[in-house]
Amino acid sequence: MVVGEVAVETDVIVIGGGPGGYAAAIRLGQLGKSVVLIEKEELGGVCLNKGCIPSKALIHAAGEFHKLPRIAKMGIRLPLEEATFHMPEWQKWKSSLIAQLNKGVHYLCEASGVTVVRGTATFLSSDRIGVETGGDFETFKFENAIVASGSRPFVPGFLERDGTYILDSTDILQMEEVPDSLAIIGGGYIGMEMGMAFSKLGTKVTVIEAADRVLPQIAVHHAQEVQKEAKKLGMVLKTSTKVETATVTENGQVELCVYSEKQGEERFVHDKVLVTIGRIPNTDAIGLAQAKVIVDERGYIPVDQSCRTNQAHIFAIGDVTPGTALAHRAAKQGVVAAEVIAGLSSANDSTLIPYVIFTEPQVAGVGLTKEEAMQQGYNIKSATFPYGANGRALATDEGNGFAEVIVDAESHLLLGMHIVGSDASNLIGEGVLALEMAARAEDLSMTMHPHPTLSEVWMEAAASVLGHAIHVVNKK
Repeated sequence: MVVGEVAVETDVIVIGGGPGGYAAAIRLGQLGKSVVLIEKEELGGVCLNKGCIPSKALIHAAGEFHKLPRIAKMGIRLPLEEATFHMPEWQKWKSSLIAQLNKGVHYLCEASGVTVVRGTATFLSSDRIGVETGGDFETFKFENAIVASGSRPFVPGFLERDGTYILDSTDILQMEEVPDSLAIIGGGYIGMEMGMAFSKLGTKVTVIEAADRVLPQIAVHHAQEVQKEAKKLGMVLKTSTKVETATVTENGQVELCVYSEKQGEERFVHDKVLVTIGRIPNTDAIGLAQAKVIVDERGYIPVDQSCRTNQAHIFAIGDVTPGTALAHRAAKQGVVAAEVIAGLSSANDSTLIPYVIFTEPQVAGVGLTKEEAMQQGYNIKSATFPYGANGRALATDEGNGFAEVIVDAESHLLLGMHIVGSDASNLIGEGVLALEMAARAEDLSMTMHPHPTLSEVWMEAAASVLGHAIHVVNKK
């Protein structure tokens, strides 16, 4: 279609086919709206194709490989000297997973009546969008629009990412070989997840973090458990340290010059360098100014609880909005935006956004930490229950970790639930439901949990905060 021709009319345009965008499009289709979903690459976005799914596939594979020496004590004997990890075979498996999930998203969109257009979208005005589709240009006129264009890794210019030696979080998952050594700039979620995975595969890993500890986003005593395991894996953690220069050497390695007040200037040489210091929203090239949509100084789009921008008919969800860049948050916002557009009473009014870190051990939580609760003026009580006192954890050789509950001291209302240990990613769902329903410690401790399961740690932690846990000695 040539610019100037009559635009195709639709009720709603959704820009971006990631977890938020496709969830919004599918929900809109369910509610009877005509929807055009524009995605320049593959449905599923970064999460499905380049981030969440492939990274967790690598973390799982590395974890299984790392367990091999431990299974002999269970009576399983393998020729361990022959055990190797083949990255090209893993890449094939990863690609098959992505293809299967892509197919599922396409099917769901089609079944919901969503029109998927592959191309690059740009607002032409507050009610028109142009889409470049492989040499052609189409124009769409909409009543409502949802911006779900996601984010991309931030790499400072002085690091000069090249995709071969200096990598971002997408590049690292495309490698065909496990590197002998890897430096990771940034000790947050992604840096520690990838660092531990490659360390389990035999890579010598150095993590360089500007803050005074790794995983600075979470409570100190939670991060300490991960730090202990990282050191067991042989990882070198350089905290309070900043990278000054990165140079690719003639023999195909990267020399980093770093500085800390404690050690002064140091130099490290590694085969690869992974940069994981943050992400930036994809809002700079989609014509938001033409649509008169306001962005803040960092490029994020402010929205209200309905996910509306300053333009009441234009919505924004996911990584382009201020807040945590998590797929489940984007999906929730997508459903809310869709329902508001369809005239339903819906709002993204909950502050209970769970987090999961797929390190060793896993860390997950929802609600307030002890420090946050006290800062907000609560008089709190808290208790932990160790994995080491849980039969299922011991029977599966996963005895490291603990569950923690934080409650209001007088009402016993649950304020926060956090867990460090095996399968924390799945166990935190109970915590989210408990806090959403304003449960008290009594509700959790009196709920019968199946035995032997890891879920019992929640029941025991809640009982412990009340002073009557069965499988640990209660504090007096």
